[in-house]
Amino acid sequence: MTQTLDPVFKGVIPYLSVEGAGAAAEFYQKAFGAQELRRMPADDGKRFMHIHLEINGGSLMLSDAFPESGYGHQPSHSFTMQLVVADLDGWWKRAVDAGGKPTSEPQVMFWGDYYGAMADPFGVHWAFNQPAEQPV
Repeated sequence: MTQTLDPVFKGVIPYLSVEGAGAAAEFYQKAFGAQELRRMPADDGKRFMHIHLEINGGSLMLSDAFPESGYGHQPSHSFTMQLVVADLDGWWKRAVDAGGKPTSEPQVMFWGDYYGAMADPFGVHWAFNQPAEQPV
């Protein structure tokens, strides 16, 4: 039996554990135009076991850290969430206005694409890439 998957369930889906998943989901909605698809609160009524967002056609899943269950918070330091967009300046302004902190201002890079990077208030690193115009 072949099962068809919803497009937001294809490919690699990042799953972030942050401190304040509910607030992070709200930030991602303001900063990146995310749509919340599902939210599952934890038994304590304060944290979230699971939040599923759709951003730019792809999925992002997140939860709060649960150190009492062996899932403590570890800050983001070895990965970057990459958004490939057609209007980097628009995406950048919205994210900065929402509270993103630039780490690399948008500029044309040596590989030809327009690129900028920032950290969000939850310590997650994000990069924005607008592909260079390709000759036909």
